[in-house]
Amino acid sequence: MTSFEVLNAIVIVGIIIAGLFTVILEDTMASIIALVAVGTFVALEFLLLKAPDVALAEGVVGVILTPVIFLIALSKSKEKSVKKEGK
Repeated sequence: MTSFEVLNAIVIVGIIIAGLFTVILEDTMASIIALVAVGTFVALEFLLLKAPDVALAEGVVGVILTPVIFLIALSKSKEKSVKKEGK
């Protein structure tokens, strides 16, 4: 086994483990963090496969944009639930 194959296997295992954590964890914030880990590992995999343009796009979307959208949605839903309880 070459070092490339070992690194590729480590990244793939990281994708699988982080994906499982995303689904299994009950805390929403922890699931969002696990989703960021999935995006990071996928971006690394694309970088290993010599597709830096796709890796950059995945890095921006999977690591930055998606968690920000989820966090904004989470904060908005908490605000609405607090307003409903206050009525």
